[in-house]
Amino acid sequence: MEPTASEAKAVPAAVEADCPRCLKPPKLCVCAGIEPIDNKVALVILQHPQEQDKALGTARLTALQFRNAIFSIALSWPSLAALLGRPADPRRWAVLYLGSAQAADLPEGREIAVLDAKGAPLPDQDAALRGIAGIVLLDGSWSQAKTLWWRNPWVLKARRVVLAPTRPSRYGALRREPRREGLSTLEAAGLLLARLEGRPEIEAALLASFERLLSAYRATQPKPDFRRRRPRQRVAAR
Repeated sequence: MEPTASEAKAVPAAVEADCPRCLKPPKLCVCAGIEPIDNKVALVILQHPQEQDKALGTARLTALQFRNAIFSIALSWPSLAALLGRPADPRRWAVLYLGSAQAADLPEGREIAVLDAKGAPLPDQDAALRGIAGIVLLDGSWSQAKTLWWRNPWVLKARRVVLAPTRPSRYGALRREPRREGLSTLEAAGLLLARLEGRPEIEAALLASFERLLSAYRATQPKPDFRRRRPRQRVAAR
């Protein structure tokens, strides 16, 4: 027997399940437009367990963009080899450095710079960037990323790279970055791998996915009401 109108209203609407790949709500899923890239420089994204930004977070989405990528959630890993499941020398890898580096101190005209243990740019940047086998990105808030840095001593053996992007993050006002050069995980991966492999199409593909995500997110936000509201009449106290 068909339910009455009142009974039908009492049944809550089914909640759409998150996408099983990107784990985002259906309205924010952009997986359909992703064609995984065959990347030579490997990508590893380590996410802090408390990073729960499912709406605007890009770490898992970034890993889906590449065939040679690992996305892992934890606080620590015994070694890079244990993380990869194969022998690996962290000295041939690079990690996006969290320490401060003044833009004026970086080599002019470079969007990627390699620093020494004291935070100073290495004299031969081309040699320092040559032969990098993979990139490690730490995903989370600023404090969460620092926790990952200190909980995994093997990253100290890797080359330290910093970014000097020509434009700020496309997040804009949607998500404030603690530094002007701060980028989303997706933007940082696109910039790094595109420059290291000499393939600008890598960055273009990732930014296209990011723009689709941001557009989808903006579409879900309530539109501001700019209509002039009549001021409330005040009632004199008696």
